[in-house]
Amino acid sequence: MGFAVTNSAVLRDQCGTCLFTSSLHIRLQHPPAFNQASPAIINPTRRAIPMNCQATAEKSGVSGNRMLVFVPPHPLIKHWISVLRNEQTPCPVFKNAMAELGRLLIYEASREWLPTISGEIQSPMGATTVEFVDPREPIAVVPILRAGLALAEHAPSVLPATNTYHLGISRNEETLQPSVYLNKLPDKFPEGARVFVVDPMLATGGTVVAAIQLIKDRGVDNKQIKVIAAVAAPPALQKLGKKFPGLHVYAGILDPTVNEKGFIIPGLGDAGDRSFGT
Repeated sequence: MGFAVTNSAVLRDQCGTCLFTSSLHIRLQHPPAFNQASPAIINPTRRAIPMNCQATAEKSGVSGNRMLVFVPPHPLIKHWISVLRNEQTPCPVFKNAMAELGRLLIYEASREWLPTISGEIQSPMGATTVEFVDPREPIAVVPILRAGLALAEHAPSVLPATNTYHLGISRNEETLQPSVYLNKLPDKFPEGARVFVVDPMLATGGTVVAAIQLIKDRGVDNKQIKVIAAVAAPPALQKLGKKFPGLHVYAGILDPTVNEKGFIIPGLGDAGDRSFGT
């Protein structure tokens, strides 16, 4: 399977269903697993574009409840992904690149999603009506340790009001199953809470699925959760799309495969080890 950027193609799954269209298009030479049942719609822009298309094999769900995957076509995002991919990138530069990528993805993901309040202030030249992000409703940021710390580092510089809840989940190298070793989530999230789950590598999907389930168990709806990832691959997206309809995923890039050890190919290696030099 491979990805190719084209100027005029519309992505279709195996049933010929239109999945997205925009000024930037991606063609899949061999459709990945997560498109076979259409659990997700891939969109390389910040906004999903509704299309009138023939129904696929997945007729039980409403298209508006599908998971949406956004790959913002920003040159800075491409730049930092390229820095992260380079095996010669030293640890401090890698960690900084991860933080810068996270800043851009969080900025894109927060468009039209933040609660705002309006009011009137006095500028040096006169009175004017203004709009602020409501500080009474901080965004919950949940970095999955360790690598999630680097990707979420600049979240407070983008979002005026945040609460950070650390979540440590390790993966068994043989079974690839997740295990929670640190949970700083609240017992219950406030009603209507908005949550960013920050996990750099969406590979097999076990870790991010476990994290989102813990958040949902504390009262958060799928549509109030957004996943921020540096790189995403089909196995993880397939699991997320089937388990959490309505979820939004923002990724720097989509890679085609995951190897037998659970690493994304070509990916960027172990994001935690490369961020912290261990």
